[in-house]
Amino acid sequence: MSALLVAAAAVVLLNIYAVVLVVLRARVYGVRLYRPMLVNIGLSFLPVLIALLLTAGLIALVPAIGAAPERFSGVAPFALWIYLLVATVAWLLLFPNSVYLITELNFSHRTEPTPVPLWYDIIQTLALTLSGIANAVLSLAVVHLLATVLFDTEGDAIPAPSWIFAGIVIVLGAVGVYLGRYLRFNSWDVRHPTSMGRKLVAHLRQRGKALEAGGFVITHALLIALLYVPLFLLVWTAILSGSS
Repeated sequence: MSALLVAAAAVVLLNIYAVVLVVLRARVYGVRLYRPMLVNIGLSFLPVLIALLLTAGLIALVPAIGAAPERFSGVAPFALWIYLLVATVAWLLLFPNSVYLITELNFSHRTEPTPVPLWYDIIQTLALTLSGIANAVLSLAVVHLLATVLFDTEGDAIPAPSWIFAGIVIVLGAVGVYLGRYLRFNSWDVRHPTSMGRKLVAHLRQRGKALEAGGFVITHALLIALLYVPLFLLVWTAILSGSS
């Protein structure tokens, strides 16, 4: 577990570094503070907070359920699964906000002429993007570890269903990024599924848009997967080593 704590601390520092660079850009070079970047950093960190709250809630609930009177023995597990479902859905809706920071690499905040040197904007935007990817990887790792425990496998192997879960989340995250960047949907727009569906269908019916969407989702999902899988395996190995 110490490996996960070290990873969490590193991710927090990376987020702070990204915030500092955004603020310093305005202070040092006398340009307007680009507030959307600060908002996006906050939104991208929300999945990490939700994942940690999900874990803390589960840790608190399991002993309470184990100590429940017998007459509640049938209700308690059901309440636990309802909690897991609601918390996981909330986390999943916010998860694309982390991956979304990849799209900041288009430098939409930079206007010419500007006193800000290009090298500064490169470092600032790269730090911003990496903070989002780190938030995505960390929050998914926390929930993936929970899924691994819940699927309860014997030995040190990671159960296949938990990998399938992680893969689905990564793909859905890429879909969410596409919807946010090109259709300007937000996580809370799920309150209007009919309107979202109509806009999505109308968008995909445009010439070449379905192919573009497919390419976007595949390339983004593969990028996150290539980063996530080895990092999760390293954390898993560290956890096993620490427990042995």
